[in-house]
Order: sequence, then structure tokens, then C-alpha cells
Amino acid sequence: MTAMSGDNDADDTGARPAVRWFGHASVLIRDRGTVVLTDPVLTSRVAHLRRRRGPNPTGADVRAPDVVLLSHLHADHTHLPSLRQLSRDVPIVVPAGAPDALASLRAVGDRLIEVRAGDEVPIGNVTIRAVPADHDGRRWRRGPATTSALGYVIAGDRRTYFAGDTDLYPDLGDWASDIDLALLPVGGWGPTLGVGHMDPARAVLAAQQVAARHVVPIHFGTLWPIGFDRIRPSRFFGPGSEFVALADRGGVRATEIAPGDALHL
Repeated sequence: MTAMSGDNDADDTGARPAVRWFGHASVLIRDRGTVVLTDPVLTSRVAHLRRRRGPNPTGADVRAPDVVLLSHLHADHTHLPSLRQLSRDVPIVVPAGAPDALASLRAVGDRLIEVRAGDEVPIGNVTIRAVPADHDGRRWRRGPATTSALGYVIAGDRRTYFAGDTDLYPDLGDWASDIDLALLPVGGWGPTLGVGHMDPARAVLAAQQVAARHVVPIHFGTLWPIGFDRIRPSRFFGPGSEFVALADRGGVRATEIAPGDALHL
């Protein structure tokens, strides 16, 4: 695999599968000519968080991918202002019950596809399978627990596992296995991690469980609370490199890429 830097309008139209990480959990995945966009955050701010690394994502593939995958309803993953920037005819795959739990979702597109763990959705030349995630799937902390967080396995020429936001769970390797590229969360958007998250060490265990041949760490080093610039900056910048070092010791091949950069498989 080859890491490539460049602006967001760089051409990824080669025959090989590729991923471009825009920061946090926003990843553009291209396989067999089909473009998949995950948890898009296309703006410089999300509520009290601001983007500290990488430009705002732009380009035709960002605005009109073949499909968008939403892992759960938290505002930094289901970001309504970013979803409003997408073409309305782009299908959006969401956890079952999400449009009822967050009625505003119905206004951002005409093609919401609700899925549960185990469901498969063919899109273009790939098949997308929803898998469980150990994470709070609610929009609001005290809201009703009517939706579950999900991850997704995108199967084309390669098998790509987008974990969304999750902690380890016992049968992870049964749901996601024989993975060519795993996109694993290794941090968060604040100086501490709550339940339902993986730190770099637990992410290495996850990579081993899914038998990942290559891993790109995500969900770190992008969004940070306004006014928190001097509070534990190592928790902002450090998780990616820490994960790569731990992965190497654990026999897992991993590459850290910067927001906006791409990795060609």
C-alpha cells in the first residue's frame, strides 16, 4: 500500500482500491469504482468542537458519492449540516430506527436505508454488511435507547472494515474477519475517553481479532473542544503514532496518514 498526500480534489480514479481520510471518522473508500463515504464531517466546526487539522473536504466524490454510511447518531458522526451538503439522491445507510429517533434525518436525503447487524446492501460494485459496535447509539445521552451503533464491512476487490466508533466486544472476529484494511478508532475528540471507545492498545487487539492485513487509525487528531488547545495535547496528536508503534510490536501492519491524505491498496 502507498500513502499519498494532496488536496481533497486529487484524483483517486485508478483501478486499485483506495481510501482517503478526511479526519475523525470521515473516510472516502473507493473499490471497484464504487465510492463510499463514512460519517461525513465537511465543516470546520461541530457544535463546541472545531477542526484543528486538515482542510474541509471538497470535491465531486465528497458531495455525490455512491453511498454514505452512518455508524451512529452522535453529532460528530451524523452531522446534519454536512449531510445537507450532499446530493439528495445519494443513498444513506443508517442504523435501524435512526429516522424515527432523529426526524431531521428525513430532510437530508430521499434514500435512507435502515439496517441492522447482519444486513447486507449491494451498492454499485460492492456489498456493504452491517456489523455490531459496542458504543452508545443514541443521539442524546439521556434519550431513549432505540437505535444501535454499527460498523460496516465493504466487500469488493478488498474487504474494508469501517468500525465507526466502538470498543472491543467478544465476537468481533466472527462479524468482521479476513479484513484487508481496517479503519479503527484509536482516540476521540477530548482529553479523556469514555466508555464505548478504543485506545491504541485496544485497537491493536481489535486488529488482531479481525485478522486485518493493514490498519489505518482514525477518530483522533481532528476535532477538539474550543478553548482546550493546551489541555493534554498528546491525546490529540499522539494516538495515531502510538497505535502504529504498538501495532508493529503486535505483528500488525499499520500506516498513519494525515487528514486529507490517501492510501492506495
